[in-house]
Amino acid sequence: MADRLPLLTSKQMAQFVAAGFVRFDAVVDPAIGDAMAAELDSGRALPRAGRPLESVYPDGSPFQRMLQTPVVAGAIRSLVGPDAFAHNHDTHVRPADHGSAQPLHADQIAELRVSRDVSSGFDLTVMYYPREVTLEMGGTLVVPGSHLRQIQGADIGRYQNLRGQVPMVCPAGTVTLLHHGIWHCGRRNDGDRPRYMFRVRIHPTVPQVRLWDTSDLDDPEVARILRQRFDWYELASARHELINRTRMWRGLTGEPT
Repeated sequence: MADRLPLLTSKQMAQFVAAGFVRFDAVVDPAIGDAMAAELDSGRALPRAGRPLESVYPDGSPFQRMLQTPVVAGAIRSLVGPDAFAHNHDTHVRPADHGSAQPLHADQIAELRVSRDVSSGFDLTVMYYPREVTLEMGGTLVVPGSHLRQIQGADIGRYQNLRGQVPMVCPAGTVTLLHHGIWHCGRRNDGDRPRYMFRVRIHPTVPQVRLWDTSDLDDPEVARILRQRFDWYELASARHELINRTRMWRGLTGEPT
């Protein structure tokens, strides 16, 4: 089955390297979304993480069925390879008209494995939205192209808005796969319905080199995608983002030149 998964293209991988995430709208079966929402509403504890991803979730559970959705499974295989490890996971249910916004932050990158060299690999965060998220409902906000500018936790929390930030307004069944270092936050829910999200952080057990469909690797569009700039970038410091992308792309392709 793994041989038939729809792997990411080189252009999609370049977009991940440039922006720090790839997103697939409405790719998970609505029936899985219904089961996931019921599971999150139940308040039952999640299975223990800290072990191989394929052994964490019970057969037939909405967690397993979401991760085995071909588009999702193919993207995970393309980014972290086979035999990935579930580092941690959690659920987020924000009631209607409730809560406050998180400060802008990046998830933990203190581990030496993911904090020293952008070319040596990365963890992957999978965020799944089983129900529609409207702008009023808040959802997750991400800052494209921020993932290689390493910060710790909420050290950037004093920044409230950055030009070009992307609110997670999405249809039900949407999955976003993010680099572990991307700047993001959860917004308050000002809508009239609860907001649902399930998140799992995965790390690889194999070298992250040419795991995707490389048949379009020489397409000129790949280089154009890698050179894109984002609205919040400074004029001069943005050059460092391009250099870091180059290092990451060299590591992913196994091409040091």
